[in-house]
Amino acid sequence: MKMVAKKVGKYEVGRTIGEGTFAKVKFARNSETGESVAVKVMAKSSILKHRMVDQIKREISIMKIVRHPNIVRLHEVLASRTKIFIVLEFVTGGELFDKIVHQGKLSENESRHYFQQLIDAVAHCHSKGVYHRDLKPENLLLNFHGNLKVSDFGLSALQQQGVELLHTTCGTPNYLAPEVLGCRGYDGATADIWSCGVIIYVLMAGYLPFNETDLPTLYKKINAAEFTCPFWFSPGAKSLIEKILDPNPETRITIQGIKNHPWFQRNYVAVKHGEENEVNLDDVQAVFEDIEDRYVTEQASNDSGPLMMNAFEMITLSQGLNLSALFDRRQDCVKRQTRFVSCQPAKVIISTIEAVAESMGLKVHTRNYKTRLEGTSTNKAGPFAAVLEVYEVAPSLFMVDVRKAAGDTLEYHKFYKNFCCKLENIIWKPKEGVQSSALLK
Repeated sequence: MKMVAKKVGKYEVGRTIGEGTFAKVKFARNSETGESVAVKVMAKSSILKHRMVDQIKREISIMKIVRHPNIVRLHEVLASRTKIFIVLEFVTGGELFDKIVHQGKLSENESRHYFQQLIDAVAHCHSKGVYHRDLKPENLLLNFHGNLKVSDFGLSALQQQGVELLHTTCGTPNYLAPEVLGCRGYDGATADIWSCGVIIYVLMAGYLPFNETDLPTLYKKINAAEFTCPFWFSPGAKSLIEKILDPNPETRITIQGIKNHPWFQRNYVAVKHGEENEVNLDDVQAVFEDIEDRYVTEQASNDSGPLMMNAFEMITLSQGLNLSALFDRRQDCVKRQTRFVSCQPAKVIISTIEAVAESMGLKVHTRNYKTRLEGTSTNKAGPFAAVLEVYEVAPSLFMVDVRKAAGDTLEYHKFYKNFCCKLENIIWKPKEGVQSSALLK
């Protein structure tokens, strides 16, 4: 029997649920409490090679400082001889972006509810001298109860003593404030406010206020704040968005101004959170110092075949006992964390994936039943990448987990739909009337 997961300290680490340039995020379970967590795994060699020690330390420190009900919580930081493990709150509801892709746009009341939670979280960050700098729907997660959680502080900046302006251009172009795109310094707070304005527009409209295929035109429209609100926006919403998307950071509305606006105030209940204890960053410092005598034990899994996925992971993956999303691609194609089921042998699944990917002009890298596909985004704005991993869920039944590794999320959804059409011969479809719950018996 193959090992289901590897062990890192007290955590049983399972499947990969996210992947970036310098880190992987894996689902894990605290073996002492049974709590589900997400573990961000980074190789020390990669951090040193790319001189990212200060940035990673900053990200970890920021997430310990900004504790709030609408921000993903950092539980603890661990290190082995070769890796750093950031243990985070596991958020089960997916991205807010998924709702937009699925519904096209959200109602004004629902949009306002998420916007109120976003502004509460951003206001808390700013009160701690923290600026996110990459606010966008993909970095806004939803928990089991549908409450918003801000994530991904990789581009955040901490306010330094005596330094008022930031100078680094970062983030996603469509959500960036005009002053960030320019070469002049900018205030992190007003830049975050602009991004919040783009987000509320996207939630209510279902599309971006500034969206051009070529960057020069995009930058020109952002600098001039050249946008129009759809006819279904209420006068109150239109009034607030125009005050937020003001190209002049000096006259742009403040967080307090947003909170005082009549449209924002409707049904607003300020979030309550307990008294904050003093944050101790000693463990963060220790992780990056000589840690030969304080590393956690890391037990590797067996790579002789596809990983087994146990019932606990299956249930957590499907967010409850409703497993229809595993077997109904029409329902699942709107999720960033996409997957399908096959009854073909694992080696056949991998070889078919490789052949289809190559026919689409993608570069293919396969290792241990995990395949990475790489290409260029359709608008030539940057790289596109997806990762497919095969799991054995029962004898002769395999689940292929597909996730975006790089590129635009909307473009990824289109890729997934097209890719699955070309894999029809290996994708298993249950007969009409078969209930997914019966598949677990």
